[in-house]
Amino acid sequence: MKYLPLIARIALALIFLNAGIKHAIGFSGFVDSIAQVLPLAPVLAIGTIVFQLLGALSLILGYKVSIGATLLVLFLIPATLVFHNPIADTSQLTPFLKNLGLIGGLLMVIYAGAGAVSLDGDTYSAARHPEMSSTKE
Repeated sequence: MKYLPLIARIALALIFLNAGIKHAIGFSGFVDSIAQVLPLAPVLAIGTIVFQLLGALSLILGYKVSIGATLLVLFLIPATLVFHNPIADTSQLTPFLKNLGLIGGLLMVIYAGAGAVSLDGDTYSAARHPEMSSTKE
């Protein structure tokens, strides 16, 4: 059981690590795709890559996961609304729902912490969230 949070963090992180690396390697094409929709494309592209890579590394290592997951949520919300809006384009429903699922998983990491197998060594406990304790006093 102690490895489940590590597996979950890695599963969440891989999509962002892959995207951040792909965007960095194909930076000019990534900037061009953003520029078709938004101003300040180079700044937004750099910010996206930084948020994705730092957030992913935070999750994988289990270091400051609340900060890393928050960076990823802050990236996902506008990206989802701007680029995966199912109201504007019905073909975007699946990517929209996928991003909602990722946001949900990241919110769980923010709430529960990194888990025992992490650089932070943060374990979920009744002390962290007493409202979730199953023991009656």
